[in-house]
Amino acid sequence: MKVSVRSAIVTVVLAFLAGIGGMWLGRQLLTAPAHDQSLHAMVHNELSLTAEQDKALHALEADFAARRQTLEAEMREANAELAAAIRASETAGPAVEAAVHHFHDAMGALQTETIAHVFAMRKVLAPEQRRQFDDRIGEALTADAK
Repeated sequence: MKVSVRSAIVTVVLAFLAGIGGMWLGRQLLTAPAHDQSLHAMVHNELSLTAEQDKALHALEADFAARRQTLEAEMREANAELAAAIRASETAGPAVEAAVHHFHDAMGALQTETIAHVFAMRKVLAPEQRRQFDDRIGEALTADAK
């Protein structure tokens, strides 16, 4: 099956936009634009955590950081595969499609892990802390919609 150059370009552009979307989501969830302060810094600096909460959150953050690094490496690997497939092909054939799917899978996994991490952090917080945390998440996710 032959695929046109136009289809190849569309595939590459979509893969690029998907990558940008994944980075945007991570930035929106982990950075509060109004204060240019990370969500983690806000949690540790503004929520008056108990020693137990602080310890639990540090453990969650360390675990998430390791998973995030792994998935970001997977995304870089998929991008390298895509670059190689584009160089080796005249059309958006199976190798290009496989690389795009590999990238989408890694990006989706990172988004899923980020959301799971947010909910894991919420479980550690007391109700009033959780309300403040949720407000900050809401601000980050809707900042560009305003």
